[in-house]
Amino acid sequence: QVQLVESGGGLVQAGGSLRLSCVASERSFSTYTMGWFRRVPGKEREFVAAISWGGVRTNYADSVKGRFTISRDNAKNTVYLQMNSLKPEDTAVYYCAADLNRAVLHTTPSEYDYWGQGTQVTVSS
Repeated sequence: QVQLVESGGGLVQAGGSLRLSCVASERSFSTYTMGWFRRVPGKEREFVAAISWGGVRTNYADSVKGRFTISRDNAKNTVYLQMNSLKPEDTAVYYCAADLNRAVLHTTPSEYDYWGQGTQVTVSS
């Protein structure tokens, strides 16, 4: 069982930046595809970004492309989400997730095997 713990959320003004972190409990973290998702009340969980096990391949939702950057440090069992030029519509609970399938950067929540508890990001206008 992989445990994922997110941190770094908070309140920021529009145009500001935040960096989210997600630490995994297992050394096998380096073999997982990692993803970030977000959810607002009343809506489905939405794909934000994904990164391959080695960090070479990334994928982003159109809504965050050019503003958010996903990265990972396998030596620290950590994946990051750097969020710049934040907008009020980025307000959500952000979740990191681990996918044991190394071949594909999935964008569908059901493809991911483990989830963190989430961290709140609020962007004020």
